[in-house]
Amino acid sequence: MSTKKKLPAHSRGSGNIFADLGLPNAEEHQLKAALVVQLKRLMAEREITQTEAAKLVEMKQPDLSKLLRGHFKLVSVEKLLRMLTAFDQDVEITVKPHRKRGEVGRITFIPA
Repeated sequence: MSTKKKLPAHSRGSGNIFADLGLPNAEEHQLKAALVVQLKRLMAEREITQTEAAKLVEMKQPDLSKLLRGHFKLVSVEKLLRMLTAFDQDVEITVKPHRKRGEVGRITFIPA
């Protein structure tokens, strides 16, 4: 006779895993994660090593390795944006009114 394991209850996420986990600065972490994913994509497109990428973005290779593995506290959003420009990317920042009055605005990343 087999017994079925009862699966834990789950709920739909907010779209931000960092917020769902209750971490402080969740929007900043989400933005940094998206920027790092973009950086990884650019490295793969160029087929360059972490050492080559580290030189390009003026960072030590071990620090870049940590960043690429999710240690976002090492750098600011501004530094990540500058890293993307080192890969010949234009970065545009748009500020606009939030769609719903009375609600706090949000930060989103939209890759081209």
